Amino acid sequence: MALRWLLAAAHLLALGIGLGAVLARARALREPFDATGFRRVFAADVWWGAAAALWISTGLWRWLGGIEKPAGYYSGNHVFWLKLALLGAILILEVAPMTTFMRWRRASRSGGPVDTSAAPRLARASAVQAMLVVLMVLAATAMARGYGA
Repeated sequence: MALRWLLAAAHLLALGIGLGAVLARARALREPFDATGFRRVFAADVWWGAAAALWISTGLWRWLGGIEKPAGYYSGNHVFWLKLALLGAILILEVAPMTTFMRWRRASRSGGPVDTSAAPRLARASAVQAMLVVLMVLAATAMARGYGA
């Protein structure tokens, strides 16, 4: 009983942390790129990544672990597959920021110039990811109320 509650709480907390982090990252990508600006981008990105790891791991555990409901409950629900499709879109959109920030981190550590020309595009991608997270919340609440079964 306590495990179900803790997994559900961790899953929801990860969602809130992640949504805040990806919005903070979008905002930081629109600010000047001095040392403080880079720290803001990188910090928000780390929080977004940590939240994603917690969110995905707790989600998989809840789905496949049979802790709350049997896996078939989720697998047979159309709204659940919509949630997974939205997650897939979030992950696909994350490829460009992830690879770009890896380059930026390397360049900033070495003291070399950092090409920030992709920042506006990455800010838009982060904003779209935030919208997709909100759509996932809508799908989750619909599923919790029996839609899609």
